[in-house]
Amino acid sequence: MLILGIDTSCDDTSAAVVENGCHPLSSIVNSQVKLHHPYGGVVPELASREHLRNIVPVVEEALNQASVTFADLDGIAVTIGPGLVGALLVGLYYAKGLAKTNQLPLVGINHLEGHILSIFLEKETPSFPFVALTVSGGHTSIYHVQDYGRYIQMGQTLDDAAGESFDKVAKILGLGYPGGAAIEKEAREGKSDLIPFPRAFLGPESLDFSFSGVKTSVALYVKDWKNGKKDTTDVTLADIAASFQEAVVDVLVQKCLKAAQKTGVRDIMVAGGVACNGRLRDRFLNETRGNDLRVFYPAARYCTDNGAMIAVAGYHRILNNERMESSQDVRSKFPIQDLHPLSHALAEEDARNRNGMP
Repeated sequence: MLILGIDTSCDDTSAAVVENGCHPLSSIVNSQVKLHHPYGGVVPELASREHLRNIVPVVEEALNQASVTFADLDGIAVTIGPGLVGALLVGLYYAKGLAKTNQLPLVGINHLEGHILSIFLEKETPSFPFVALTVSGGHTSIYHVQDYGRYIQMGQTLDDAAGESFDKVAKILGLGYPGGAAIEKEAREGKSDLIPFPRAFLGPESLDFSFSGVKTSVALYVKDWKNGKKDTTDVTLADIAASFQEAVVDVLVQKCLKAAQKTGVRDIMVAGGVACNGRLRDRFLNETRGNDLRVFYPAARYCTDNGAMIAVAGYHRILNNERMESSQDVRSKFPIQDLHPLSHALAEEDARNRNGMP
């Protein structure tokens, strides 16, 4: 079964053809990083216009690279949320037109489900059930993944996502955009334990995240540092970057391990742009060495936004005879619990079990 996946949820125009939900025949991504770099972040209106320019050639290149035509496809999957409304609309309405013209099944995909299932593009995959950490510029959440289409959210960010905090701190430090790669590069020359930036664990049992506090702490520290305040004179920019990165990574790893302990799973998968961070991977390796836990990551090209992961999710939904209603629209906010009719009940049952309630 060949599925065309299309994603225009943020600032990357992407399309891919995936066979049988696991074998990518192509994956094309048109990045807008250079366009948004001067602004220090994504400008929604500019992103939408760029998607309009790129969507047709990106899809055509995905088909060409896979050596297929629309006649060879068995269905189309397109991201309908969460994301930037204007950007999502470009992908959705183009996909609707393609499906109608070529008489192909069409399914709408939750972008976060795409990240969760991106690991199945790899040869080494986790076994169900497993814990998934989706960590990117727009999202930071932990899920108990019971099966395809069955996800229980165990924790989420209450303010800034981890990737968003990287971008904002990089801007404070004058390191440019995108912030994740810039901070990781600068941090390599710094001392990660020099500045005790706060870790918001939010209580011993909480699996939620909060990164606005550490961002504010960095901003205040940099202000004193630039003014030559006592105890900051020997600190370098690399030290600040490394200490901030360590504070974020520390929370991500500890909460993910706690989720694995609570659910009793053996496997953890980490996806999203921040999953490429080398320090995050080192910490997971160190923390899981010598125990029964296994940690999985998609290849870097599938950690960031891509159409291949959307095609994987679409394969399982089309296989399940799901189809998009003609009136389907995009959703800037799209809780993953809305994907499955039992998800809300499953989440409530899971919460009761974890809290020892009948």
